[in-house]
Amino acid sequence: MKKWLLSLVAVPMILTGCNDEPEVDTMDSGVMPQEIVVEIQTPEEVAVNEEIDLVAYVTQGEEAVDDASVQFEVWESGLKGEGHMIDGQLDKDGVYKATFTFDHDGVYYMFAHTTARSLHVMPKQQIIAGNPDMSKVLEDKSDNSMNHGDHGEDEEDEDNHGHGH
Repeated sequence: MKKWLLSLVAVPMILTGCNDEPEVDTMDSGVMPQEIVVEIQTPEEVAVNEEIDLVAYVTQGEEAVDDASVQFEVWESGLKGEGHMIDGQLDKDGVYKATFTFDHDGVYYMFAHTTARSLHVMPKQQIIAGNPDMSKVLEDKSDNSMNHGDHGEDEEDEDNHGHGH
């Protein structure tokens, strides 16, 4: 009986080996994949009722990425639930475009949801359409989890989840 129990313990140890290093998906090349960089090239101020190009330039290292999946998510400040998802199409050399028309003055936000080579990034940009009355603009409470340096200006934010308070 003891031999049987010992073999139950020994077999998994033999199978896992003695590697104490954490497992990292190196895509079978033995090196970490280079970071995917998405540069939003959409203007930060646009006209109302004109077709606007939403533009993202996708690179990895020095190389333009032509095999990415890019979706632009656009919403008016404070109204993320009413946003639009627009598929970006490869234009040339890592540049993905989609068209969008802002139909009224307002402050809008856009995520460029980008998946390329098993990596996902989603930079966010504010876009001002026309001449909005800034006193009537709703505050955007959407989560920008990809931008860890942006903690907002409201330090007494009620959205502090589980910070030991």
